[in-house]
Amino acid sequence: MLRVAIVGCGKIAEQHVLAIRRLADCKIVALCDREFLMAKQLGERFVVLECFSDLHEMLQATTPDVVHITTPPQSHFSLAKQCLEFGSHVYLEKPFTVRADETESLINLAESRNLKLTAGHNLQFTPEMLKMRRLVKQGFLGGKPIHLESSFSYDLEDTSYVAPLLGNRMHWVRQLPGQLLHNIISHGIAGLAEFLDDDLAEIVARADQSPQLRSLGGEEVRDELRVLIRDQSGTTAFFSFSTQVRPALNELRIFGPANSIVVDHTSGSLIRSKDRSYKSYLTYFVPPLENAREHLRNAGANVTNFLRWRLYQDFGMKELIERFYNSIRLGGPPPIPYRQIVLTAHIMDEIFAQIYPEHVSPTLAAAGVNTKVDSGLMTTDDRGRMTESEKAENSSVENSKTQ
Repeated sequence: MLRVAIVGCGKIAEQHVLAIRRLADCKIVALCDREFLMAKQLGERFVVLECFSDLHEMLQATTPDVVHITTPPQSHFSLAKQCLEFGSHVYLEKPFTVRADETESLINLAESRNLKLTAGHNLQFTPEMLKMRRLVKQGFLGGKPIHLESSFSYDLEDTSYVAPLLGNRMHWVRQLPGQLLHNIISHGIAGLAEFLDDDLAEIVARADQSPQLRSLGGEEVRDELRVLIRDQSGTTAFFSFSTQVRPALNELRIFGPANSIVVDHTSGSLIRSKDRSYKSYLTYFVPPLENAREHLRNAGANVTNFLRWRLYQDFGMKELIERFYNSIRLGGPPPIPYRQIVLTAHIMDEIFAQIYPEHVSPTLAAAGVNTKVDSGLMTTDDRGRMTESEKAENSSVENSKTQ
């Protein structure tokens, strides 16, 4: 039986407890929080007797096989490093770390000690995402994706989250390089990273502040983000984050050379779009009927899953945790390839370097990704390389930043 501990006993920790309790052959043996009362209260609700305010003390006293870290991201690297050095496998909530170099360091440490890591990208393991992956594996797209689109929305009316961070400039969210965006967009970026090559040719990021956030006193916080990405093989991607779009979107669209797929997380559905041609006026009748059939099929599947107790909010988290634990027991690969976790971190680093250039230094530039972070735009010639004049201008910008 796997012995599990949770570090950080805020709101998300309760979801972890509920997901873990759905699994067999594991037991939560300890809770830890810098505020001991938080650990004690969570322990009382779920009958976990061992509660601590010090991580080292918890590790020594309870020797957990796995540690879930659900603290603010600024502490992820140091806490995960301590757990790995002790000999525990680690589940790190999103965002995995604050910077990509920290991500790579933790993965190298885990591999050197034959331990496992995973990121809390639970939206990658919802029923609709699992079905998407099966279709892609079966060749439904007809080849490598040509284009990807990921849309993610957040409702500013949720004042329980927004009000504290807007009312306090020292709130931990506002101390992140990407602020509000940093704590939210990794789910959407991870969906793209699964299909992009490691070598990226371009990233163009633009961000702004919505009138609604401005009226709430958002100051420098930005809540509207658009990102264009192209990898070296030519696959393109578009990411959109918005607090203003209605109805709220949480989608992944995958366009292949033969067919395409739309994953809608909000409704838990997957729509297949097939490349078919119809004669004459049938073009106006048959495709809408086929789309209607797709929606009815999704509704039927969701009803069936509900009746079979497979439709619940933390399904993705439960599925990810279960696969992570099985990789530990059986010695297989972790459920999220490290390549994807690292690429997600690098893309996020570069996005924040462009939209908050005063806060962050670009990390992808060293890997050959050409950027002009002063304006938030990337300019390239038709071969994906900066022109000589652009290189000179970019160099002058970088020099001015270091003075």
